Amino acid sequence: GGFVGWLRAAGHAVESQGALVVDVAEPADPSEVPPLMLVKGDGAFTYGATDLATIDERVSTRHPDAILYVVDQRQHLHFEQVFRGARRTGIATGCSLEHVGFGTVNGRDGKPFKTRAGGVMKLGDLIAMARDEVRKRLDEAELSGDADEASRDDIVNRVAVAAIKFADLVNNRRSDYVFDLAKFTSFDGKTGPYLLYAAVRINSLLAKCAAEGLAPGAILPPSNDAERSLMLVMSLMPDALEDAWRGRTPHILCEWAHGLAQEFHRFYQACPVIRETDADRCASRMGLAVLTLAQLRVVFAALGLSVPRAM
Repeated sequence: GGFVGWLRAAGHAVESQGALVVDVAEPADPSEVPPLMLVKGDGAFTYGATDLATIDERVSTRHPDAILYVVDQRQHLHFEQVFRGARRTGIATGCSLEHVGFGTVNGRDGKPFKTRAGGVMKLGDLIAMARDEVRKRLDEAELSGDADEASRDDIVNRVAVAAIKFADLVNNRRSDYVFDLAKFTSFDGKTGPYLLYAAVRINSLLAKCAAEGLAPGAILPPSNDAERSLMLVMSLMPDALEDAWRGRTPHILCEWAHGLAQEFHRFYQACPVIRETDADRCASRMGLAVLTLAQLRVVFAALGLSVPRAM
């Protein structure tokens, strides 16, 4: 009431057909942008009022440079009205407001994804479904079979969560996508498990090297196409990070990370490390593995993925 009263007293909010609104239309609008309603005719406050009040509180107490709203793309008009209202009333001075809209997650029927009973899927149920699928995949691939039950549960949980997160972030955020658990949990293709497997493979390789008394060294110029391709993908990391940040488009980072994992798997097949007889080349290849892992870890931290100790 106090905030809305201030807007009214300052002349920012006016009555219109019994409601209280802020005019947010601009001369250059290609189509009409309706006023932002603050109070309905029956006296009830709207989301417009609470969103504006929240911006006022955040800007005055936290002094942010920018506020990002990661909300369904279908809410774009609402946020356009709110941001204009914040600028018109002066409460967002010095603060950038941005709607980072995303598409819908659909079932195979092309409609928004729901449970079999037709309700909204709970995250806990979604993760449980992914765990079941990952456990099945590990059994099929005969992976982590020698781990004790607690360790295997940890592996399953990390891989399941990575599968869901990566599947959501690898798509252009504005696009709708189909939820396909079998595809998302695959250890092949552009998936979270594929990326985690690359990191686990590197950890395993470095552990075997250490057991043989080998240590990473200076990275030499490439001796073959597999080394060269891996180095080239690594060199693109700063661009991928910058582009993902500037466009609020994490799928760019996901695409690059998948390319890095692919090139490492090719390098792993084509370039012996422990069996390499040239000591400097062996140390160089270990150095490439260490650097690949370091880059993957940066991406995993950005995307919220956690690497299991084994798979």
